[in-house]
Amino acid sequence: MKQHYFHLSGMGCAACARKIETVLLNVSGVAECHVNFSADLAMVRCDHRYTDVAQLQRAVRSSGYEARAIANPLAEPEEEEKAIRQAKERELQRKLIFGAIASTFLVIGGLPMMTGLQLSWIPPQLHHPVLQWIITTPVLFWVGQSFFTSTFKGLQHRSADMNTLVALGTGSAYFYSIFPTLFPEFFRDRGLSPDVYYEAAAVVITLVLLGRMLEGRARKQTSESIRQLLGLQAKTARVVRRGREVDIPIEAVEVGDRVMVRPGEKMPVDGIVVEGHSTVDEAMVTGESLPVEKQAGDEVIGATLNQTGSLTFEATRIGQDTVLAQIIQFVRQAQGSKAEIQSFADRVTGWFVPVVITIAIATFIIWVATTGNWTIATISMVGVLVVACPCALGLATPASIMVGTGKGAEYGILIKEARSLELTHRIQTIILDKTGTLTEGKPTVTNYATVAGIGDGNEINLLRAIAAVENRSEHPLAAAVVRYARSQGVTLPLPTVEGFEAVVGKGVRGVVLDDVGAGFPRPESPRPYIVGTQAWFAELGIVTDVIAKGGLSLERARSQWEGEGKTVIWIAIDGQVEGILALADALKPSSAQVVRTLEKMGLEVAMLTGDNPKTADAIAREAGISRVFARLRPEQKAEIVRQLQWEGGAKNNRRIVAMVGDGINDAPALAQADVGIALGTGTDVAIAASDLTLIRGDLRGLVAAIQLSRATMGNIRSNLFFAFIYNVAGIPIAAGILYPVFGWLLNPAIAGAAMAMSSVSVVMNALRLRRFQPRID
Repeated sequence: MKQHYFHLSGMGCAACARKIETVLLNVSGVAECHVNFSADLAMVRCDHRYTDVAQLQRAVRSSGYEARAIANPLAEPEEEEKAIRQAKERELQRKLIFGAIASTFLVIGGLPMMTGLQLSWIPPQLHHPVLQWIITTPVLFWVGQSFFTSTFKGLQHRSADMNTLVALGTGSAYFYSIFPTLFPEFFRDRGLSPDVYYEAAAVVITLVLLGRMLEGRARKQTSESIRQLLGLQAKTARVVRRGREVDIPIEAVEVGDRVMVRPGEKMPVDGIVVEGHSTVDEAMVTGESLPVEKQAGDEVIGATLNQTGSLTFEATRIGQDTVLAQIIQFVRQAQGSKAEIQSFADRVTGWFVPVVITIAIATFIIWVATTGNWTIATISMVGVLVVACPCALGLATPASIMVGTGKGAEYGILIKEARSLELTHRIQTIILDKTGTLTEGKPTVTNYATVAGIGDGNEINLLRAIAAVENRSEHPLAAAVVRYARSQGVTLPLPTVEGFEAVVGKGVRGVVLDDVGAGFPRPESPRPYIVGTQAWFAELGIVTDVIAKGGLSLERARSQWEGEGKTVIWIAIDGQVEGILALADALKPSSAQVVRTLEKMGLEVAMLTGDNPKTADAIAREAGISRVFARLRPEQKAEIVRQLQWEGGAKNNRRIVAMVGDGINDAPALAQADVGIALGTGTDVAIAASDLTLIRGDLRGLVAAIQLSRATMGNIRSNLFFAFIYNVAGIPIAAGILYPVFGWLLNPAIAGAAMAMSSVSVVMNALRLRRFQPRID
């Protein structure tokens, strides 16, 4: 079995991806096939004893598309491929401009026929049928070429989709209009008006193509954002070769190479530390906001940032095997395998098209057989086709989606695709990432205690001194201490510090020259301050089991705070403990309220994180979440999402799961979820992998998104009711069911007007969504 990747061209919708999958799976020897519509990629696993690349490409070509074999699906597109894409985009823009201009002229020219009024401001030449025929022909067969090509290919494979409806509706209107254009007297002699419907054909083609272009732009933006992941990795690596340090391209690194990384540099590849000690920012992978200490024997991950010390590590994973490359691969695989939710209108096209054609043909045959009147038979048949034109059916979903997405933008909800908004109302389980989603995403001082006690002013003086020492450090915890001191009233300038020293993984120390304040006796000489871990204090012989004023045991406070998942740092002056601080990633003010509201809406809420279980449990308790998954890598997060989707065991019990996150490490889980929701304050890659983006970074937008989806889907259902009632009532009338009783036959012009009224009713109903307002309890 071998695995091949192909870049696909010619796909216009998700139905195209399913069609290609079906064709490839029917090729002998193909065991597995996944087509990623978002990335225009196909993955095929096949037995080479029965098939090869050329045969697979021929199969794709037979279905109306093109497939180009590629070696690395993660690589940047070649310049030739980029040029081809840009050329197709320019051609599509030209077609749309031409179609829009032509449709405008045709609609203005068709107003006298549609309204029955003689409008003097419209030049008579503009509504001449021959001129309209000339203008419409290139719109139909050049601008709308893809619809007819896809329909022809679909008929070869006995399938029908929205392309078939568009081709059928516009084609019937166009070809029927040719007859009264060439033989108007034929109609007049029989008391009929030689009406034409060129404008209907041109407008439908133009509007549907506009939707395709907007969808294509969204998919292109998604793919380009995902490829930005590759820009995170280092371009070169410093390795030891033959006893010398040399800089080589990252592609030249081999497993087993010794790689050296200095402070401020990125890890080129994955590996195991063999020498050195440092702290590494792994937030992009693990989601932890605090740096992680690294020493001999610890694992390092490519593209993470080395901060304080130099490291030498042995390369263990390179190229497509690195964690970063796997994240990209997980995102694309999850996108390709994601359940595709189509609108109801798309699902019924499989039977709607053949039923309409059958009714039209039956209408013609019955009228000819019973009356022998070919004119009545033809008009009735065309009336069925015109009245069944999928305008209202096609507008039912897009009209509501257009208003719903616009309303979402008012509340800071960016909706990538219509199907994302459609699926959101069915969510049963919501998974929230911890860092940056439920929490602020940066360390914050949450507790502070001093030996002298709190409330007599001494704690401010102590804060002022340690802020001066920490201000010399670049560590994130030091920055948090300085921010806390400022928030408590410590003003600039800070005291002068001499002899500053930062001990990696332990803390900082320095001599504060002017730390005198209320409650502090003036020292005979400047005093050394030490701020750091309890383990470091033990090494220095500083006793931490101190009873503070009021009977508070700092050791018991430390134990309690660490039990809540917080990081505790100690403060000493002249070798004597003076206080402790606790730091944690604080919960956002709205998080607990959002969780309560979601549960009231009948949704299950869970939390997952790359953080340690203690911290995760503490945050979950504070937010009111009972189900927690901790210490997870990106691929493990995606696996948890997959497990929750299939919780229950049976296929009909599959749960609809949403994932909310903001980091690169959340991207695989966001893509795996049925609905991925990213915070706009997060990374571009997380946003690219998601379906919805809360651009304000506020979780209250999550509640608004779900409520908006529910309101939109209710609106869509009522729209579909209007559209189908119109078809159910209109098709029999157009077929002439009222003629034997009332002698009344539906004129195609009236059928066209009825079609327009159904579309108006759908749009007016969709506009009711403008009154939507979210509710947060």
